[in-house]
Amino acid sequence: MSRTAKSARAKRLLRTCALVFVAAACGLPHAHAQNAVTDFFRGRQITIAVGSSAGGGYDAYARLLARHFGEHIPGNPEVVVQNMPGAGSNKAAGWIYSVAPKDVTAVAAPYPGVILDPLLSDTQVQHDPSKIVYLGSANSDVYICIVRSDAPARTFADTFTHEVIIGASNTGGTTKDLSAMLNNLLGSKLRVVTGYAGSKEITLAMERHEVDGNCGIGWTGLAVMHPDWFAKKLMNVIVQISMTGHPELNAMGVPLAAQFAKSDADRKVMELIESQGVFGRPFLLPPGVPAERVAALRTAFVDTLSSPALAADAGRMQLDVEPMSGEDLQALVAKLYALPPEIIARARRALIYVPPQ
Repeated sequence: MSRTAKSARAKRLLRTCALVFVAAACGLPHAHAQNAVTDFFRGRQITIAVGSSAGGGYDAYARLLARHFGEHIPGNPEVVVQNMPGAGSNKAAGWIYSVAPKDVTAVAAPYPGVILDPLLSDTQVQHDPSKIVYLGSANSDVYICIVRSDAPARTFADTFTHEVIIGASNTGGTTKDLSAMLNNLLGSKLRVVTGYAGSKEITLAMERHEVDGNCGIGWTGLAVMHPDWFAKKLMNVIVQISMTGHPELNAMGVPLAAQFAKSDADRKVMELIESQGVFGRPFLLPPGVPAERVAALRTAFVDTLSSPALAADAGRMQLDVEPMSGEDLQALVAKLYALPPEIIARARRALIYVPPQ
């Protein structure tokens, strides 16, 4: 080989080595970040605080996620669930906002109403939804009004002339807020009895004839808790509090609440209030958590809810799973908090419960 050829070969080798070194160096920060996230989660425990009592629909989704979540998180941490009912899930929301550790080892699974509550009500809460970090939502939900078969109303139209006693949690929970909306915007006569810890207690009160029914419970959660109700014709679903409805209920001919709206303005207010059904099972992280860990958890969240193992588990539990990413939920919340003041003002008035005369 000539001296010129040897020199050219040496130059090519040097360029190749330089390129390899640069590529490796560029990849080091990303690899280091991944390793740091994995090292952080390894051997740790993540706690999901459910903002309602055990045995209800929100609890069921949290426990479903917890059984599979750790397998998809770098470092495979243990994931546990604890129940933190109170104040329409605002207790859990306040905890995740100001008390929980800001290292992503704490997650809250509250009612979706806690996201809109500071926007739409005067209730004093300990959290600011516009500053919370959103992990995502396990599904969109369709809220319904359901009454016992022997209740004074057999259809939703009957509630305009017959008073119906409705069991509910507290302000911030869909069972209270959506009942108030139906009274104020549509003219139903729902007398709301509050103070129940969650949907499990409300449905038990229905079975005991303490109340006639419930408005604002999720259809999918109900199917888990009481699959026999409809086979035995013990209960009637009289309306869907949703802009689109559930395919199963649509096929059954259950009407949408918006069909009873008296004006386009009322329908727009209902759309804002019913938007919480889009993020029916939200999961929240504290503000100020490390961005790289949030990104890892958000990816793991969607991967978990999209996995065949979880799908099979959800099928056995009769739970609908339709994951919404944390990024999409974060953007939706920002959009809702930027709505025109007049729409927000009308929605706020619609959520003030006034007992029927």
